[in-house]
Amino acid sequence: MTRVATIPLQRTLSGAIQRSQASLANSQLQLASTKKATDYAGLGLDAVRTLSARSMLAQQQSYKNISSRVTTTLQMYDANLNQIDSSLSDLQEQLMTAIGTGDSPGIQSMIEGAFNGVRTALNAKEAGVPLFAGSQTSDEPFAPKTLNDTIGLDAADAFTNDQVRQSSRMGDGVDVEYGIVASDVGTGLIPAFRTLAEAGPYGDKLTDAQKVAIQQAIDQLDTGLVSVRAVNAENGRKQNQVETLNDRAVDRANLLTEVIGSVEDADLGQVAIDITQRQTILEASYSVFAQLSSMSLAKFLT
Repeated sequence: MTRVATIPLQRTLSGAIQRSQASLANSQLQLASTKKATDYAGLGLDAVRTLSARSMLAQQQSYKNISSRVTTTLQMYDANLNQIDSSLSDLQEQLMTAIGTGDSPGIQSMIEGAFNGVRTALNAKEAGVPLFAGSQTSDEPFAPKTLNDTIGLDAADAFTNDQVRQSSRMGDGVDVEYGIVASDVGTGLIPAFRTLAEAGPYGDKLTDAQKVAIQQAIDQLDTGLVSVRAVNAENGRKQNQVETLNDRAVDRANLLTEVIGSVEDADLGQVAIDITQRQTILEASYSVFAQLSSMSLAKFLT
């Protein structure tokens, strides 16, 4: 005699429904998170690859952050050096005009203004730290406070900085030294200001001695500006180097991001298709289970 039993079938179908529900829930989680798995264990053998890529990505991102900070510092160097160059070039023109005409109204204030501009630039700060001080950041690197302080001053005594240069690692095995100290920039300028200070003060008319002193100071400014421009040119080269290293770090970071994405990121188009298919399968399973549950032995006994 054939035995009729629906409970084993219901149990089998119930297990299949639970698996379909789990698959649908997993696809919905992928759609919400845009990731293939919620942890590295879910990536299987690809977990090692993505962990290695993430480690390298973090390193490249640190290089990007460092290069961004260094770029800001180099731009500040550039701005202050250009300010010195522009200020002293203007002063040279005014001094040459004064020699040519013999008239010098306001020349004293122009000289003092140029000196103060150099002093302000060389004592500039970044985040509260003197920019041109090397490692001696407790004092301002350019010591003279007024033009008259340069009278009888030896150039070596005008600066409190040391020769320690800032340096940062911006690539694998690549360390970039980029610091500039005040003595690099200002040593050649002190003799010019000393000459001008010792020949002053200046009235509306220049004396013959003052004309000779001003001509000497113009020549000394020429020599000093050569050093300023050489330092700024080297700073520009460092800017180009840092920009190149930053671009390299950006390219590598983008590549590593793509590698990680290929392992971790879900294909949302495929996920949407999977959700539709699994919903259809689950709905069909519900229908079959409902039909099976509604069967009665009484229908076969009549």
